[in-house]
Amino acid sequence: MQTGGRSLWWSVLCLPWFGIFLLLVLATPIFARQVPGGRRLPERSPASTASLQGLIRDSQGHGIPGVQLDLRNTSSGQHYIVATNAEGIFRLRDVRLGTYEVKFTREHFETQTISDFKVSGPIAVLELVLRESSEVVRAATCSSGVPGMPCAAPGSPGTPYPGIGRPLPQEAATQISTEQIPRASANFSPNPDRWDIAMPDWRRYEMQPDAPYVKGHWYDPYNRNKLKGDYPIFGQRWFFNFTGTSETGFDGRRLPTPSGLSSDPGDSGFFGRGEQAFVSENLRLSFDLFRGDTSFRPVDFRVRITPEINLNFLQTRERGLVNIDTRKGTNRFDTHIGLQEAFVEAKIHDLSPNYDFVSVRAGIQQFSSDFRGFIFSEEQPGVRVFGNLRSNRFAYNVAWFDLLEKNTNSGLNSFHKRGQQVYVANLYIQDFVAKGYTTEFSFHYNRDDASIHYDDNGFLVRPAPVGAVVNGTVHPHNIRAYYLGWTGNGHIGRINVSNAFYQALGHDDFNTIAGRRVDINARMGALEVSIDKDWARFRASFFYASGDSSNRSGASRTDGTARGFDSIVDDMHFAGSENSFWDHEGIRLTATGVGLVSPMSLLPDLRSSKEEGQANFVNPGIYIFNLGADFEVTPKLRAFLNSNYLRFDRTEPLELLLFQRPIRHSIGTDVGTGFEYRPPLSENIVIRGGASALLPGQSLQDIYNGRVLFSLFAKVKFQF
Repeated sequence: MQTGGRSLWWSVLCLPWFGIFLLLVLATPIFARQVPGGRRLPERSPASTASLQGLIRDSQGHGIPGVQLDLRNTSSGQHYIVATNAEGIFRLRDVRLGTYEVKFTREHFETQTISDFKVSGPIAVLELVLRESSEVVRAATCSSGVPGMPCAAPGSPGTPYPGIGRPLPQEAATQISTEQIPRASANFSPNPDRWDIAMPDWRRYEMQPDAPYVKGHWYDPYNRNKLKGDYPIFGQRWFFNFTGTSETGFDGRRLPTPSGLSSDPGDSGFFGRGEQAFVSENLRLSFDLFRGDTSFRPVDFRVRITPEINLNFLQTRERGLVNIDTRKGTNRFDTHIGLQEAFVEAKIHDLSPNYDFVSVRAGIQQFSSDFRGFIFSEEQPGVRVFGNLRSNRFAYNVAWFDLLEKNTNSGLNSFHKRGQQVYVANLYIQDFVAKGYTTEFSFHYNRDDASIHYDDNGFLVRPAPVGAVVNGTVHPHNIRAYYLGWTGNGHIGRINVSNAFYQALGHDDFNTIAGRRVDINARMGALEVSIDKDWARFRASFFYASGDSSNRSGASRTDGTARGFDSIVDDMHFAGSENSFWDHEGIRLTATGVGLVSPMSLLPDLRSSKEEGQANFVNPGIYIFNLGADFEVTPKLRAFLNSNYLRFDRTEPLELLLFQRPIRHSIGTDVGTGFEYRPPLSENIVIRGGASALLPGQSLQDIYNGRVLFSLFAKVKFQF
């Protein structure tokens, strides 16, 4: 198929998907109206009582207090008594259904009776106008000066109704002085700076531990502080927020590594001991200046700068791991400073009184394109337009990123452009199908241009040093990959749900393992369901990434299509995250320049590096079956249990790469446990730790040996 025909084929394939996407968006309000707002109440017998309420007014329409209502059921004789309040309103609950005689009695008013008032339905309403008695009417007439009418004595019924606090309309027999409302300045003191109001003194007890009104200090992040955005730094709407984070991590692990004593993987001396120790310190400083207010209203303007300093130390037992130069030994200490955020954000327009808006953000910024970091999660320079609609029911992003190279040992940004661009558009819909469940539709485009790049330790990472690159000349290649995705996160009733599906399309103009151009047709699926019971959450999940079976160079059954799924730059938090050895650690494929799996990824994508390498769609793929539980032991302490069973989808790419047959499918069983402790019950101090192990299955025994791989980790975070 020629290039033009292939482009037409992709267009025809994508068009129905976008039609379905548009149809779902337009049909969402219809679906929302058809789904009940809550659980349906069970059937029950008709009610036998009702609530009675109403209003009794005078001839001028004012409520009359103190009117007594006597209700007597004409059939059963059941009797109720109630009186109106100061506004003339009465309420009576649990009145038996039926017909009542209602008598209204109030001093200075004529007594009235309703002989057949019916009480039916859940609420009965009664409104009535009482007429003033004849004595009250004569007093009011005399005070008005009408000739021929006798005048009542002072203090007679011409005075106001007892308890009302106001005279009858037009009454002048008794002069009552009205209350004079003081001027506002007598009760209120205007303050042009509402942020500078002094806090009141508080001393409820002589020896009291509680102190609700505390004056903050610049070093105190828990109380009101100008450095934490609690007061404006100038004017009334300009705020500054400083966040300082120190995170120290330790990781002790055993990984399959070559000893350098033998070039034959089958030799008993090929594999070294594999133990490693890694210590890292990250100091992150975030300076955030923004214009806005203290409500939920999105900020009008923001400038944020976040540098990060990293110090790391790696100790190994084999040479050639810390650097391509074996003379560098077995240990490495490295430092790096990266600029992780540096952006300007501005609100373009407010769309509604309910805080709907559209804003733009330009510069180095943090962005994750879905709930669990399956495809793209990075801090990179770019331009992003984002906002929401319909009272935050819909949220959207349209973003473009021009990626920087990463420092190899810290993972932080360098100051060199990489030559890779990523385009993302996504739409989030809250309460989709069920209340509490949010879904997302997304489109990703990865434009990775051909380049040659060596990492900071001297290893070739672009293109990957395998296959045709090793056997011939270095051949840089372009990748054009498209991702159509649907993900969701939330709960449907009591069941918590997280799901994802991605279809990858496009082409790689020279895949190093296949040794030629390949078209991309791969997919990924994930589903997690969990349920909360008291202080525990029990979860089960499944993850699938398709593998490639046909790209064997020179084989007659080759169809030129790469079917192994790979991401752009993922940061997966699924199936155990750091409590899973497979997800937390990176396992290198010995005797090659690529990894079997990268840190914080579930994909066995055979990339040279997740950050500095290129996506590779000729890979074995994977099945992961997960069971786990999370426990809220105390409000400050959480515990985790996790177990995975892992299995390759296809093993042909491994057989091709390692010149080894057969390689079986079972990777093994991954078990782990961990904890998280927050002493102040906040994010200011967080201590995490855990242990995990991978018990090798048949495939790992074929590729490596039968030794158990393990990891012990601990992290301590302090945040201001």
